[in-house]
Amino acid sequence: MSRPHGIPLPSAQRSSDSNETESACADDKQGQPRPREGVRQLTGAERVRTLVESNASVSLTLIGARDSHGPEEFGTGMPVARTVTPDGDVILLVSGESTAARAAAHAQDDDLTAVIEITDVAPVSVPHRIRGRAWLAGWLTPVRGNDRAWCAALLAERHPVGELLGLGESLDAPHTGRPAWMMLRLEVGEITVDDLWGAEHVDPEDLASAEPDPVSPHEAELLQHLHSSHGDRIGELCGLLGERGVRGMTAVPLALDRLGLRVRFTGGASGSSFDARFDFPEPVADICGLRRAMRALFSAASH
Repeated sequence: MSRPHGIPLPSAQRSSDSNETESACADDKQGQPRPREGVRQLTGAERVRTLVESNASVSLTLIGARDSHGPEEFGTGMPVARTVTPDGDVILLVSGESTAARAAAHAQDDDLTAVIEITDVAPVSVPHRIRGRAWLAGWLTPVRGNDRAWCAALLAERHPVGELLGLGESLDAPHTGRPAWMMLRLEVGEITVDDLWGAEHVDPEDLASAEPDPVSPHEAELLQHLHSSHGDRIGELCGLLGERGVRGMTAVPLALDRLGLRVRFTGGASGSSFDARFDFPEPVADICGLRRAMRALFSAASH
């Protein structure tokens, strides 16, 4: 699809080591530290799929739609839940009173263009706290007919509490006015991600086949626990960096996935920040495997 005009999607051509080009992750002149070591990483599609399925904040912007208040391009707030179908479409649950719901209800098929922006913020306090952003652009339509029950079940499987309670009844019951909730389908045509690994375009077909990282649902709690209760062990990882490691630097666990742990080191003589990525011996599939991997990592650092 053609990129909707007016949405600031970042260039995917910037080198991951460049400090001169503005990044979606940068929150001051230094910019987001990027990895320099050749470590294993999730694919771009896996990273985007993980963000879509996560609790990271999301906004929805319509392009070319007209609202009674005038603007032709406007944000419509935050969907309360979202998930990805096996075909790679993104299902969004929005308020029936939202601009997105009203615009989609009156639009003809495939003529309402929209962009989802997902912002990933580290759950611990670090310099450059925004870890990344992803943009998914496509065509927005209401979920209709027999697809409603199937999509509601898919959403409820991923988000079994909160606003989804009673969703089935609200979809099936007769309404005299606008429904309390509406499910929208974004047929994705273009994806861009700019995160800790760099910026790149992602093929929408790859999103459908990618799996979200299994550590993601537990990542925020685990990082906060590591930071508050095991800060000394995180600091010991500096010893695995060789000449790059500087004792006395502040070490904060920044990101965690099935392949490894990323730590942000700050301080030292220059006062700068850099990231170090510590690979697990093998990818982990669950919390038990993650505990074993973390024990092996800390054991290596203590010797």
